[in-house]
Amino acid sequence: MSSKESLRGLYVISDDTLTPKDRLYESIELALQGGTKIVQLRDKLSSESQIEKSIFKLQALCHHYNALFVLNDKVELAITLKTTGLHIGKSDHHRFEQIRKRFRGILGVSCYGDIQLAKEMEKLGANYVAFGSFFHSPTKPKSNIIDLEVLKQAKEQLTIPICAIGGINTQNVDEVMEYQPDIVAVISDIWKNDIKQQSKIYSNLYQGEVK
Repeated sequence: MSSKESLRGLYVISDDTLTPKDRLYESIELALQGGTKIVQLRDKLSSESQIEKSIFKLQALCHHYNALFVLNDKVELAITLKTTGLHIGKSDHHRFEQIRKRFRGILGVSCYGDIQLAKEMEKLGANYVAFGSFFHSPTKPKSNIIDLEVLKQAKEQLTIPICAIGGINTQNVDEVMEYQPDIVAVISDIWKNDIKQQSKIYSNLYQGEVK
């Protein structure tokens, strides 16, 4: 699978509350069975050794389902373990170029509502950029809400895949899809429902199927 092929479709992100350790692998596998193409491990609570164990298990699981595994924020761990993907936010924007030189996998970056930042990151070697939040997010309630028109501008000005994130659910995803993002990232609306069925609904948006 090429990086371009892997960066399209449903992107699920783990959550310390909604996908606790005792249900993490089971939940992720159900999402993968539903058609998820990208899985991000976002673990803010576990020790580094615990996260390392999760990385090995989840990366193997994703490989089995021909999906991409992405680690959130843990830059040094991603470099050391050679994870298939890494996603960084604003706390690492200032050292993106340095990270890109050291990390060989798929590298994504949160750009919120900033097209110029996204263009800069594309030039420095980002494989995809994420924009959001577009709606109120239960996961990040303090996130700024940005206009969906950002996706239109991003599609016009960037050549790398675009990810939409932030408060996306089955009630508003059709509105998001009008802007044709390459990737849609979902957290709460996957894990709080029938995971496999919910993943199918989002995955079908990229297969031209009726929900």
